[in-house]
This record gives sequence, C-alpha cells and structure tokens, in this order.
Amino acid sequence: MPDGFLVPLQLSMENKRRIVFLINPIAGTRSKHGLEEFLANQCRQRSIDYMMVHSTKTTVPETIRVHLHDFKATDLVACGGDGTVNLAAAAVAHSAVNLGIIPVGSGNGLARTANLHASPSKAFQVILNGKLQLTDAFMVNGHFACMLSGLGMDAEVAERFSKSHRRGMVTYTTETLVQFFKSQPINFGIEIDGFRFFTDAFFISVANSNQFGNNVTIAPLASLHDGLLDIIIVQKMPKATLPFALLAQLRHNKLMKNWVEKIGTQTILYLQAKEIRIHNPKHAHLHIDGDPVPVGEDVHFKIIPGAFNLWVP
Repeated sequence: MPDGFLVPLQLSMENKRRIVFLINPIAGTRSKHGLEEFLANQCRQRSIDYMMVHSTKTTVPETIRVHLHDFKATDLVACGGDGTVNLAAAAVAHSAVNLGIIPVGSGNGLARTANLHASPSKAFQVILNGKLQLTDAFMVNGHFACMLSGLGMDAEVAERFSKSHRRGMVTYTTETLVQFFKSQPINFGIEIDGFRFFTDAFFISVANSNQFGNNVTIAPLASLHDGLLDIIIVQKMPKATLPFALLAQLRHNKLMKNWVEKIGTQTILYLQAKEIRIHNPKHAHLHIDGDPVPVGEDVHFKIIPGAFNLWVP
C-alpha cells in the first residue's frame, strides 16, 4: 500500500456511503489525532465504511484516485486547509465521487465561502445531511486550482508561510507585514477578452472563492458556481495609501464599473472573466490555493465550470 495510506476499517458491502478521509497532519495548529478518533466513531455508529488517508508533501491526486476507485468510495472528505482541499478537489474533479470539507487549516478559504462551519462535528453533519452543489475550479498553467491564485506580494507571503515551522494566523500576519514593507510594484501585461493593457501592480489575485481565508473577503462578487473568475489587481500607489485602498476593497467599497476607462485612475481594479493571460517578465512569485509553484514569463488562468460536487449546508 502506498505511503500515506492506512488500512481500511469497518468494511461492509451493504453500506451505500463509503468515505475516504484525506487528513493533513500538519494543517493548522491543532493535533489531528482527536479528529481521526471522532470521525472513526461517527462512521462506526452509522455503519459507514471509511478509510483514513494521511497526505504528505509528495501526495498527488492520481494516487488518491486509484484508492478511491479500489475502495469504491462515494465521498472524499478533505480534513485540512486550502492545500488539502486543492488536492482533494483535483482528485475528484469530473468524477462521481463527492467532496466534503472539514476545515481545520489556517485559512479555510473555500470552506468559508461555502458557509461550512469550523466545528468538525457540524461540518461532518453537512457531509451526512447537506446538499450537493456543482462547483467551479480553474487551471493555472496546467495546475489545478479551486480557490485563489495570485502573483506578486501575496504569493511571496505564501512562499514564506510554506517554509515557516509555525502555522496559524499570527505567522501569516507577520509574513504579510514583512512583505508589505519589502515589496515593490511589478510590471505585468494583462489580456482579458481580447483587451490588452500594462500595469505596475503590487499583486494580482485570481479568485473562485470570495476571500483569502480567515474571513478576509477580497472578491465580494465571487461565486463558486457562476462560471467566472474574479480578478483583483492592486496597482502601483504610495505605500502609505496601500493599506487604506485594501481596506476599502475588503469592505466591498471598490467594485469596478467600466473598468477599461479606469485603469489609469483606480488603485484597485476588480474584473470578472472566464479566462485571463498575464505576462510576467519579472517572474513574480505565483501561488495556487496558498501553495507556491514555479512560474515563468506567462501565466494562463481558465475557469472549469462545474468541476466537482461539493457538500454544502
């Protein structure tokens, strides 16, 4: 059996629900031992067949798909943060296996967008008794994404956070402040719906969910099932102005109208499209769902409508 997989328990061919739990042991700040025991007890009480899977940095969707197939799973439940959800969503995309989330990570962006409760017991009840929602994803240069991707300052924060030995909101906030004082605007070329322009920006976020995580909403119009990407471009501005401009965006006060005419005057551009290409000559850092990935001079984002079924309240 491949590394990271535990022996299936409570097997019975009579049950309809067969759940694989994908658990990231290092996600967030809490131990997952109690969570595993809770989930095992819940499944035993309901005679649900289940399997516990521990993800590692080398776990890939293809390996999970093999075990979902062999186990005849009906559901894959991601127990972790945004990176774990990304891995799980990629594994079930375009399949009959449904996705559930028990959000125990640092940001939990997709879970918060889907109004899932942070309590494992309440989140599990949604998986048992909720409804299925067809949910979008998107591709970034061939990489699967389902929440948020970005170039520039926020990607630099993601890279530093991934290398930190400490997790949680305090560490993320600290890294954000460090990068705020270090960052400089970067030149990007943008192409959306055949329209091209250049801009100097601190960062560009491309979102399917409506927030960074931790209830920090960056894309107020974003929907998990509207077939659109939400694009936020934080353009060059004095450093003293940047926090106030971001605060206005986070408070939903910067929704763009007639954006083509305002590229040169607005500090933050808010756009929606099915596809965007970004020329990145400076090789600004790139993250996908909070995890840093290698990047070149061109980055292509494209929506995948209805990529997977998600359990929601």
